[in-house]
Amino acid sequence: MTRSLAELRVGDVDAGALVILRRLRTAGHHAVLTGGCVRDLLLRREPGDWDIATDADPDRVAALFERIVPVGERFGIVNVMLEGKSYEVARFRREGPYSDGRRPDHVGPAEPRQDAERRDFTINGMFYDPEGDGLFDYVDGCRDLASGVIRAIGDPVARFAEDGLRTLRAVRFATRLDFCIDEATWEALILAAPLIGRISGERVRDELTRIWTEGGAARGLQLLFDGDLLQRVLPEVAAMKGVAQPAEFHPEGDVWEHVRLMLGLVDAVDEPTPTLAWGVLLHDIGKPPTFQPAGPESSRIRFNGHDVRGAEMVEEIATRLKFSNRDRERIRDLTAHHMRFRNVREMRASKLKRFLREEFFEELLELHRIDCQSSHGLLDLYEFCRESFIGAAEKEGVLRPEPLLLGRDLIAVGYTPGRRFGEILRWLEDEQLEGRLTTRDAALAEVRERWAVD
Repeated sequence: MTRSLAELRVGDVDAGALVILRRLRTAGHHAVLTGGCVRDLLLRREPGDWDIATDADPDRVAALFERIVPVGERFGIVNVMLEGKSYEVARFRREGPYSDGRRPDHVGPAEPRQDAERRDFTINGMFYDPEGDGLFDYVDGCRDLASGVIRAIGDPVARFAEDGLRTLRAVRFATRLDFCIDEATWEALILAAPLIGRISGERVRDELTRIWTEGGAARGLQLLFDGDLLQRVLPEVAAMKGVAQPAEFHPEGDVWEHVRLMLGLVDAVDEPTPTLAWGVLLHDIGKPPTFQPAGPESSRIRFNGHDVRGAEMVEEIATRLKFSNRDRERIRDLTAHHMRFRNVREMRASKLKRFLREEFFEELLELHRIDCQSSHGLLDLYEFCRESFIGAAEKEGVLRPEPLLLGRDLIAVGYTPGRRFGEILRWLEDEQLEGRLTTRDAALAEVRERWAVD
């Protein structure tokens, strides 16, 4: 339910944003809240960012505030830093053509109405003066907020042509807010889908990450497919559609339906990490290329090595979308290791403890839970690993005990450094994790018995 203008209160506005608005007005300038924060205030949501539009140019803003970070002075934009928070302050502007499909070739000062009319969607085109003239809605944003509609401002074909990333933004707002996309806007989005190929990998990655983590990810996946966007930005994911799975393990249907259901469960996770969300999306990415149908030599469908192939594909996707090394490695590990739970009950204590202490284990365990709940529904291996992990974490040194012997200890009793050191130290850790060795003297005696001194 949207909030009426009469229900808006100055106290709903961030204190730092109010300081900026007041200082600009005191200096004789027009200044208003703009964009997403106005939308979120009307939707009774906590704004993530507080953006301000003004008739003051960047030099004038810089003169009024102590800490300024230039971010787009060419476009009349600076960030004002107050109490450790950043506030974007942008001059009201009109824009020239977008030759590169991302940024306008030139900008110029404008009246507030002109500024509103160059924005992307009506729900993002409103201005709000909390201590003066109230709401300025030149584009019928309030109407569309109340109706739950994502509608491009003006000509939707022109809006998408200006910046192809707006196609993904339309999907994100529709899924996050559970709104529908206006018919004309949707038709223009489909026509504009090829433009996404002109957008940098970083911008595409960030927009997709928000679709997977801000709510409504399963619907977002379907909208991306229906809008011909998924096939262009993640063709490996689109390829999962129609790839059958063995019904005894996957009664929910094909690989696409399985992943779609998993994304739906990500919504229920409290603040899901981007790497978990991407891991859910990509963990079965290797199934289409490894698909082996049931036939004369096989009683059921198989995907031999899909975890290994999937990890290779994650590397390719992460490179294309320019993930950080850390995130690339984490998503790859979630994909590469998601099948390891099958044998946890049969693992030796040392192998299980090494698995539990993997840096990615907690995220992998959550992925496994979601994986099971979206297929056969059996959580016995999840509970076994969860209890093992909790039990080990409660006892200091269980997963990472202090080594009984180090390399220098072996050298001290006559062993020569070399390849054999690794074998000895690995065996010692195995025995320690298994509980068969607990003291330094016993460890040294066992080593001397098994490996002759050089």
